[in-house]
Parts: sequence; structure tokens; C-alpha cells
Amino acid sequence: MSLRILAVDDSLTMREMLRQTLTEAGFQVVLAEDGLDALERLPGAEPDLILTDLNMPKMDGFGLIDAVRNGDLYARVPILVLTTESAATLKDRARTAGATGWITKPFDEQSLVSTIRRVAAV
Repeated sequence: MSLRILAVDDSLTMREMLRQTLTEAGFQVVLAEDGLDALERLPGAEPDLILTDLNMPKMDGFGLIDAVRNGDLYARVPILVLTTESAATLKDRARTAGATGWITKPFDEQSLVSTIRRVAAV
């Protein structure tokens, strides 16, 4: 059984890069363009891990993390932040909100895949 990943980013280019990288690694991928779109797709995606950007329209990554962590069904799903941001205050805020880890863009494909496998314990 392959891992199901919900990848959330407002950049179409980034979503397609994630789809290609994660699919080639053997993961099932559902894409969303922002936090609201991700919440709508969450029940059908049934993710083993959520990978989210921070800066997005409609609902940012912090809002998504809060919504997932305060829900019932997916509150324990690991959430990795994938962003260009690197400020310690943002990392602390994400960790406090419930993020499991942080990856800085641009990402190294092998590192991303190994981090996902490690965090999802597969």
C-alpha cells in the first residue's frame, strides 16, 4: 500500500513538481491550491500525510494546520510545511499550531521523499 499525500500549494508549477516527484516515489497524490481547497478535498483524499505551503490565498498554511488539528478525523495526520520562508518565528508558530516538520523550498527530491517516509513511519 502506498502513502497518500495531500499536497497544498497555490503555485501550479510547484503542485506539478510535487505531483511528479511524489508519484515517481510511489505515493498517491491529491493536489489542492490553498487551505480551503485542501479542507474540501481532505475527506476524499484520506491522506497519510499533508504537505502544505504557508503563504496562500483564501486560507494560508497556518489556517489549514489549525483546522486539521482541531478536527476529529485527521487531527493525527503528520503535516509537513514546505515553504520559501525560513524565519525562526514562523517555524515556531507552525510547530505550535501542530506542524510535524519544515522543509525549505527549493526542495531536494530525495530529501523530500525520505523525510515523508520517515515522518509517516513507512
